[in-house]
Amino acid sequence: MFIDSHCHLDFPELLEREDELLGAMATHGVGRALCVSVKLETFARVLALAERHPNLYASVGVHPDNDDVEEPDEARLVALADHPKVIAIGETGLDYYWRKDAPEWQRARFRTHIRAARTCAKPLIVHTRAAADDTLRLMREEAAAEAGGVMHCFTESIEVARAALDLGFYISFSGIVTFRNAKDLKAVAQYVPLDRMLIETDAPYLAPMPHRGKTNHPAWVVHVAEEIARLRDEPLERIETATTDNFFRLFRHANPH
Repeated sequence: MFIDSHCHLDFPELLEREDELLGAMATHGVGRALCVSVKLETFARVLALAERHPNLYASVGVHPDNDDVEEPDEARLVALADHPKVIAIGETGLDYYWRKDAPEWQRARFRTHIRAARTCAKPLIVHTRAAADDTLRLMREEAAAEAGGVMHCFTESIEVARAALDLGFYISFSGIVTFRNAKDLKAVAQYVPLDRMLIETDAPYLAPMPHRGKTNHPAWVVHVAEEIARLRDEPLERIETATTDNFFRLFRHANPH
């Protein structure tokens, strides 16, 4: 069984294909998926998906790119996370690519999420883009290692991966690792220990080869696993087993049955 550790099935272009995409998951051996929250205003939609399907889970959080949204506080995140289908806090983190002003409210929001994760003992889903130094600094300052978590859709260097691994975090690879020009990321996929690796789609974004440019969906996480197997010269079955075991080890509130 493969697991898509990060997707956005609640986004309208996927939600309108709900039954089709759940069927495609079954056809391709993708047994579970984590539906990740990006703002509180749509969290109910994420949670409803997870409640409708026993093989879907939810997270709660506010994406660092979203500024004109309800701002979470620690108590609110902890309260919303007190649901058996909510297995993580996030997606959270820092993004200076789109917000080149590196706003302080992003850093304050990230700290809030880390504190909530520590309080409710559920792992973090961390987004970082063009902000690795600050992301790692805040993770250290706020003792994010106590909650644990994953660096989702990883696109940073081996040095950043090593620092995240030293904090006890997992590294998740998306369809980007299948792109021909992603040579540095392919090297990271060879470097990261197999027992600290997850796979994801980030659907509807970042469809892997050979579907690049199309609307991504969880069934295509298999292509990410195939590329990692090729890069590491490992049997696909070993990548499948390891990433699935890692998912349940990290997201310990996820029911594997």
